[in-house]
Amino acid sequence: MLSKWQWLWGQITTTLWVRACLFGIFGVIAALIGSAADTLETFDAPFEIGQDTIDHVLEILANSMLVVTTFSLSVMVSAYVAATSNVTPRATKLIRQDVTTQNVLAVFIGSFLFSLVGIIAINTEVYQENGRLVLFAFTLLMITFIIIAIFRWIQHLTKLGRVGETSAKVEQAAHRALDFYRRNPCLGAHLRDKKDNQTIQGMQLFARKVGYIQHIDMPALEKCSKALEADIYIAVLPGTMVHLTRELLTVDAQLTPKQQQELLNAFVIGDERSFEQDPRFGLCVLTEIAQRALSPAMNDPGTAIDIITRHVRVLAPWRDLESYDLSHPHCPHLYITALSLDSLFEDAFIPIARDAGAMLEVHIRLHKALYALSTQDSPELKMAAQKCAKICLEYAHQHLHLEHERDRLHAVAKPI
Repeated sequence: MLSKWQWLWGQITTTLWVRACLFGIFGVIAALIGSAADTLETFDAPFEIGQDTIDHVLEILANSMLVVTTFSLSVMVSAYVAATSNVTPRATKLIRQDVTTQNVLAVFIGSFLFSLVGIIAINTEVYQENGRLVLFAFTLLMITFIIIAIFRWIQHLTKLGRVGETSAKVEQAAHRALDFYRRNPCLGAHLRDKKDNQTIQGMQLFARKVGYIQHIDMPALEKCSKALEADIYIAVLPGTMVHLTRELLTVDAQLTPKQQQELLNAFVIGDERSFEQDPRFGLCVLTEIAQRALSPAMNDPGTAIDIITRHVRVLAPWRDLESYDLSHPHCPHLYITALSLDSLFEDAFIPIARDAGAMLEVHIRLHKALYALSTQDSPELKMAAQKCAKICLEYAHQHLHLEHERDRLHAVAKPI
């Protein structure tokens, strides 16, 4: 289980400026190491490196890296715009966290700073013979980094911001979130049944701002429950929209203002939903891609069919709660409601069935997907697929006016 600070650190390290700053610092340090080498004995180099030679190479690097960095940033912004208009605005967060893009830009910026510092140091005659040799070695290393980064960037540009590539990133995010839930059923707490809500007595804590639950620090709540010697009943899941009258938790103890604040600090509330602990959000974003493809402006049923297949890949590994040993959770003093499989199906398939209209091929693939999920080794998957298929069939009946199309769809949906 990730603590709040580990989660925040993960959010920070996936931002663009962190990698750029780290590589930029490396470039500056590399340029200054040469001056420290002048304090050592003179290196026995097989060739002599002139000051003008290094200065000329560094000027070429500085000028070219500034142009390349500006061009790369403009390409990245264009990819954001393309993803926003052709895919969904919710997917741009994953594009911003793209590791290849961040590494390439970090190399370009770091090389520019290295060249800039090197030029200043050369022209102020900071380097002696050893320093010039070390600076030349680092220059060759930087050129190697740049060549590798350019080749990776060229290959990556063919996919950046494209519908298929962005859909794959969203699918991976949804799969990671659902896999995290499978490895930590009920987020490491006891299962809180809905029927127990009326019998729980204690002090309730409510959200103090309007937003979405992005992360719940379960280890911190467990630590507080041990200090209070009381069980904590969590009323929300990551992805839940909360407001000033929405209960976050109930604890069977009287709390001081400081203790209340400690408990509330375990909940990260933001303006947008997060992919990490919220499998429903990943499925919702995938469905948004399909809905946009099904709009009259796009009219792209192939993308919707591709999204349905991705939904199947995400949901197929589902395991029923009965298959888990919940008797010894990681947080034995915490209770939380389970993730609803019906809600996952509602987020994934029903909006597609509603917006598919008279596209028979989409309805057929949708019911084939539901049949595939119903045949998995999971009673919960089978029941959820059957419920979802009935609703999807009702939406199809509203738009399919030809009798033979309805008969064909019924033949596909009948095995479910």
